[in-house]
Amino acid sequence: MKNYIQTAFLFLLMFSLFSCSEDLVEKVQTGTLKGVVIKKGSNQPVKNVKIHTTPSTETVFTKDDGSFIIENIPLGDYSVRAELTGYLTTFQGVNFKNNQQVVSVVFELSDDDSLNSPPPAPTLISPTDNAEGQPLSVDLSWTCTDPDSLDVLKYKLVVKNDFDNNVIEIKDLTETHYFLENLKFGVSYFWQVTVSDGINPEVNSVVFRFKTSTTPNNRFHYVKKSGGNYYIVSSDEANVNFQFTPLSTNSWRPRLNQNAGLIAFLRTVGGNAQIFTARPDGSDAFQVTNVPLGGFNNAETDFSWSKNGKEFIYANYNKLYRINKDGSGLQLMYTTPDGSFISECDWSDDGSKIALKTNDVTGYSVKIYVIDVLGNVMKTVLQNVPGAAGGLNFSIDGNLLLYTYDITGHQEDNYRQLNTHIFTYNLSTDEVIDWSVLSEKPDGSNDLDPRFSPNDAEVIFTNTSNDGISEKTITKITLQDNSRTILFPGAEMPDWE
Repeated sequence: MKNYIQTAFLFLLMFSLFSCSEDLVEKVQTGTLKGVVIKKGSNQPVKNVKIHTTPSTETVFTKDDGSFIIENIPLGDYSVRAELTGYLTTFQGVNFKNNQQVVSVVFELSDDDSLNSPPPAPTLISPTDNAEGQPLSVDLSWTCTDPDSLDVLKYKLVVKNDFDNNVIEIKDLTETHYFLENLKFGVSYFWQVTVSDGINPEVNSVVFRFKTSTTPNNRFHYVKKSGGNYYIVSSDEANVNFQFTPLSTNSWRPRLNQNAGLIAFLRTVGGNAQIFTARPDGSDAFQVTNVPLGGFNNAETDFSWSKNGKEFIYANYNKLYRINKDGSGLQLMYTTPDGSFISECDWSDDGSKIALKTNDVTGYSVKIYVIDVLGNVMKTVLQNVPGAAGGLNFSIDGNLLLYTYDITGHQEDNYRQLNTHIFTYNLSTDEVIDWSVLSEKPDGSNDLDPRFSPNDAEVIFTNTSNDGISEKTITKITLQDNSRTILFPGAEMPDWE
C-alpha cells in the first residue's frame, strides 16, 4: 500500500511539472523582421549583405533583390546590423511589442570611401604626342580603368592652342574619346584629360601636342547644302577637301582671287546678300559691302573681282557698283536704261569690259550684253528670247564669253529650266558654239554656272536633272575633245582659279 501511494504521488508530480512547462512554452511570443537593402543614391538592390541582430537571433544574407527575413524573434528591443565589404556598416533599432508582429526596415548602404582606390592617370593614345600634319577634325582618344571596377569614371577634356586664347573644355565625358572639329590650319594644339570617380580627387593626364597641316593651295571651291543653308567647300581636283564656311551661315558663290590671296563669297546678313572675303583657310571673314546685292533671286546673283584683286563689281537691282575689297570707295558705275535688274556680271582680266545679264522681276526677259567701263554697250550677245539664261564668264583674253541658255524657252513661276546649254560667244567673230551639244549633255538635264579653267582649256559647271530636286554634280568639259568628266558629286556653283 505504501508503494502504491508513492507511485501515485510521483505520477501526479510529473504531470504537474509537464503542464507547467507546456504553459511556459505557449506563453513565449515572437515577431518577424522583413527588410530590403539598397545602395544609397541609386536605389539599386544589394545582395549578400549580412544581417544580424543584437541581442543575437538568426544571421541571414540578402537575396539578389536585396530582401531578407528573420522569423521567430522574441519580443523586445533589438539593434539590426547590415554589413558588406566595401560599404559602411549600417544599424537600425526595432521593437517587437506584439505577438506575430511584422516589422519592415530599409537599409541604405553607402560606399566606404576609405576602401575606394583612385583611378590612374588617363593614358593619351591618339594623336600621338608631337604628331604633325593632322586634319582639321581629330578623334582624340585615351584609356583609363577603375581599379575598383565599380565606379563610373567621368572625364574632362581641355584643349588649348598657340594661335589665340581660345580654350575648349568638355566636361562629364563617359567615353574615352572625343571628336574635335573645326580646327585651324598650321596651329599647334595642346590637350589634357582629367578623370574623376566621384569619390577621390581628380587625376590629370600628361599634356600631348599635335599640329594641324598647313593650308592647302586648293584651286577648287564649290557649294553644298545643309538644311536650308548653303556652305562652301575648298578642294583639290581629287576632292580632298575641307569645309570653308560654317553650316550656321548661308554662304554661296565662292570666287578665289590669286592676286589678293582671298576667297570672296556671298553671305546672307539680315536677309540681304553681302560680299565677304576670307583667307584660304576660311579665317578672318570680312564683310565688304553694306549696300547689298539685289535682284530677282539671291541664288541667281553673282559678282566679280578685278584681276588685280583690289576691287569688286556687283549689282543692286538696276544699278552696278564698284567697291574696294576693304569696303571703301563705293561708286555707281552703271544704271540700266530700262530699269531691268542686273543679276550677273563679269569683269574681263584687262579691266576694259564688263558682261551683264539683265532680266525682269520674274527672272525672264533676259538680255546678255557687254559694256565698257563708261557704260557704253559694246556687244549684245542675247536678247528678245523667252526662258532663263546666265552663267557669265570671260576667257583670259576677254574674247570669249561663256553663258547658259534654256533652249526650250520655258518659263514658270518657280524658274524651272528644262534644257539649259553652255555656249561661248566670240566677241570678235560673233560665232556661237554650243558645248552641251558637242559634249553630249544627258537628255533631261541642265548645264549651269559655267567657269573657264585657269588655262581656258576646260569648262567647269554644274549638271543636274531638270526635275529641280535631283542631286547636282560638278562636271568639266575638255574643249579639245568635248569629253565630260565628273569632278564633285552633290555639289554646285563651282569656281576654278
